[in-house]
Amino acid sequence: FDSFDVRGNKPRASQKASLEGALQAAKNFASDPDGWITLFGSSGVGKTHLSIAIAGERLKKGDLCFFAFVPDLLDYIRHTFAPGSSLSYDRLFYEVRSAPLLILDDLGLENASPWTYEKLYQIIVHRHNARLPTVITSTEDFTKAAGPIGSRIRDPYVGQLVRVDAPDYRINDRTKHRQKLRDGVRRGPVRR
Repeated sequence: FDSFDVRGNKPRASQKASLEGALQAAKNFASDPDGWITLFGSSGVGKTHLSIAIAGERLKKGDLCFFAFVPDLLDYIRHTFAPGSSLSYDRLFYEVRSAPLLILDDLGLENASPWTYEKLYQIIVHRHNARLPTVITSTEDFTKAAGPIGSRIRDPYVGQLVRVDAPDYRINDRTKHRQKLRDGVRRGPVRR
């Protein structure tokens, strides 16, 4: 949490307040993970940073965490069906569904095949029904999400939705400055 910069990338006052609110919500959840927290907003606003900070705090307290970039997780689950796979589907799926703290990073970016949707639905329903501590990051606005997965993520009795509204940390003046330097090197005169 100490390295999360609420000054962001030159945010407006409301965006700075959003970053401060997201940081505080993440700290509160990390101190006593009960139910779910969903951090959503544009790419590059610090959602994954905060989810990893939550995991770091829980690991310091001796808790187990399962962090998964959702598209990779689904590929990994599919891989368990391959001949010669060293990991069984049942074991992996049980570990994900029952993790003491599950972090699903970038939910909504996965390929939405019927199989993928079914696996995510099973994970979400199980964790929702058991109120297992879960952190979700997404670019999707779950305040408007419909369907059985969106309904559970929006459920105020199980979790909270935290919008992170700020400029992308990755795109800033330093990045533009470095690009100008690289462009100058490529186009500038050659000196010997």
